[in-house]
Amino acid sequence: MDPVIGLDIAKGESQLQAFLQKKNPYKKSFKFTHDVLGLHEFHRFYQEVEQASGQPPVVIFESTGHYHEPVLQFLEEQKITDYLINPVISHEVKKTNLRKVKTDVIDAFHLGELYYKEDDLEAFQKKSIRTMNLRNLSRQHDSLTGTYVQNKLQFQTILDQVFPEYKRVFGALYSPTSLITLRRYPTSKDVRDEKVEDIAQVIRQGGAKRSQSWCLEKAHKLKEAAKRDPFKCNLYRSHTVSLNMYIQMLLQYQEHLSNLEEEIDALAEEFEEYRLIQSIPGIGGKIAATIISEIGEIDQFNHPKKLVAYAGIDPSVHESGKFKATINTITKRGSSRLRQILYTAVQCGLTKNRNPKLKEFYEKKREEGKPHKVAIIACANKLIHWIYALLKRKEVFKV
Repeated sequence: MDPVIGLDIAKGESQLQAFLQKKNPYKKSFKFTHDVLGLHEFHRFYQEVEQASGQPPVVIFESTGHYHEPVLQFLEEQKITDYLINPVISHEVKKTNLRKVKTDVIDAFHLGELYYKEDDLEAFQKKSIRTMNLRNLSRQHDSLTGTYVQNKLQFQTILDQVFPEYKRVFGALYSPTSLITLRRYPTSKDVRDEKVEDIAQVIRQGGAKRSQSWCLEKAHKLKEAAKRDPFKCNLYRSHTVSLNMYIQMLLQYQEHLSNLEEEIDALAEEFEEYRLIQSIPGIGGKIAATIISEIGEIDQFNHPKKLVAYAGIDPSVHESGKFKATINTITKRGSSRLRQILYTAVQCGLTKNRNPKLKEFYEKKREEGKPHKVAIIACANKLIHWIYALLKRKEVFKV
């Protein structure tokens, strides 16, 4: 016998369907919760299936973001073999049924059937705790950066309605010195009512690591900006309230991002791969840390093409009869974060000719008539082959 248990995982609970062997379901499907009692109920049933079949069953389920984490941790504690399936794969299998029916019971049943249909399934290998910590921090940094950018746009919208000429005072509008100064003088009237020396003192206290003369120069510029500003007085107090709120938020985001960057750098330094990947011109610390966290242990890939597929930059194939498509898009079925960071790494490598080998490869593709985006994807493919070779051989990149 070849027993399997299919789990359709949802938030806080899972639907279960067991099979003793192909086309031989065991008992009725049921649900269990993702708490201590529910997981022990699942384990008792697991032991029952093991006794009925004469061998330990494997468990198969879809990746569901973070909902499957309690189940996955429990399976690892009990040393139960499990298969974590990409939802794209299971979705394709479900479409083979002519009837368009979707319930938790049927989904659990289909996952059990999938185990017998797919010959190349590989048991899940969880990334190390160190790698997962790096991945979580990197993804949190990306998420926070996205929110930070949105807040900057909203901040500018409010600033345009309160004190638009302020943008010309500081070269770095979002520097702590600039934001703290604006918090003290949110309108042109506030600036006009203040002496230049007092404004310079506020700028200096705002953290400016410059001379007193520089602070005085900025204070004079702020005075001039106040004279040019079209809003001689602020009619809407709501605008200044919103402006102050966004300033506080931007300062907090900067602090949080700085703390995350320090944590990421410290953790990434523990990886030998961090130094190896950074040896490729154009790849800095943040990009290298993200690549490491998304790839994990390189030993789980026995061929560079598997790593390319994991990144989702392998070309799709469309053939039917005598027809063979000449324009094929990439599959985009792997790690979207790895795909994005590879694209960024290519752009950095091509900028200012930082990576001559990559630049030469790009120019070659362009001479072959490839469009810019196609050439960039080809470069990403080449880059991931280099990364695979470096990590496997534990060698630095040779220009």
